[in-house]
Amino acid sequence: MTEADPMINLPGDGIPVAPSMEGALENARIPSVGAVIDGRVATISLLAMGLGLAVGFIAEFLMRLIGLVTNLAFHHRFSMEFASPVGHHLGGWVVFVPVLGGLLVGLMARYGSVAIRGHGIPEAMEQVLLNQSRIPARITILKPLSAAIAIGTGGPFGAEGPIIATGGALGSLVGQFIPTTNLERKTLLAAGAAAGMAATFGSPVSAVLLAVELLLFEMRPRSIIPVALAAVVATGVRFSLVGIKPIFPMSTLATPNGISLGAYIMVGALIGVISVFVTKSVYWIEDAFEHLPIHWMWWPAMGGLAVGAIGYFVPHTLGVGYDNIQSILSSDLMGTTLLVLCLAKFASWSIALGSGTSGGTLAPLFTIGGALGAIMGGGFAKLLPHAGVDPRMCALVGMAAIFAGAS
Repeated sequence: MTEADPMINLPGDGIPVAPSMEGALENARIPSVGAVIDGRVATISLLAMGLGLAVGFIAEFLMRLIGLVTNLAFHHRFSMEFASPVGHHLGGWVVFVPVLGGLLVGLMARYGSVAIRGHGIPEAMEQVLLNQSRIPARITILKPLSAAIAIGTGGPFGAEGPIIATGGALGSLVGQFIPTTNLERKTLLAAGAAAGMAATFGSPVSAVLLAVELLLFEMRPRSIIPVALAAVVATGVRFSLVGIKPIFPMSTLATPNGISLGAYIMVGALIGVISVFVTKSVYWIEDAFEHLPIHWMWWPAMGGLAVGAIGYFVPHTLGVGYDNIQSILSSDLMGTTLLVLCLAKFASWSIALGSGTSGGTLAPLFTIGGALGAIMGGGFAKLLPHAGVDPRMCALVGMAAIFAGAS
């Protein structure tokens, strides 16, 4: 602000600013509480709670659908229990299972909707920023179906991304059927997305923070309240269906001291740097597929060939891999085994995602970051045996750092 700038007041706030700053502060004005907590917010909140209820059941249905496809594709049995591809008896034929899944996803993308490609969150962000939070209705059906096929046939993805995308699409759909403003529609989209994450992990607080950072871009009561209510309701649905136990249970961790805190900070910083490499690698692979002289419909099948080949040698790279994350956090995997899983999962996931198939990134990133953190933690524990560095805590730090850096 210069001395030549006369002072003005923001309407309803009484905060003096200069005209040169008025445009920059337009979105930062803080209206009175009565201006944001009104009957309309209550209406949107009720809709958001309904979304949370619906998305909670949709999340459970998608997990069971993934289980059904996995059991049919790898174990030749009809069951909707969530299962891992590990333990199959297909031998070399396992290479072609992800190829078939990729082919089906490619056909769905070409003749259904191209928006099912990818892991969902960037596509939701694009609709928020460029299309007034309007997501086509068919995405609500095609996204979970394509994700179930891709993951169930061995795709190295998490279910959370498609569930988040499906919840966001459902929220946007409600906002299109009911007269709403762009802001209200964005709030409903974010509420559905947050409900999807909360229903997957039973983590309402982190779900709200994710929605704020990636979809809402604001911390105002008019949007936070509906999103928080949707996340809480979805968490309640999850608890009623699968219980209250954490998705990744852990034994008690020791309180860190000064030296171990320094080690954890170093692990986070190093993996933050690695997350840049991870992001650039996926973009590079996407660009490489763009230069192929064949239609993009066939790319997921080509990515599936790489997934199947890697999965033949390292079966634990196939599928969601929540069991891998649990093993990492329990220190059941160590040394060379952990390093092989980390590198193989990264190669499989990055190629598959770069090919444009449908699936989430959170679980693969947790696997990669957790493995890297545990490896570093093991190294610190050997170099500084009396420092109290816990590889399990390093794995947690790695999971958080790689997702924060890559997202």
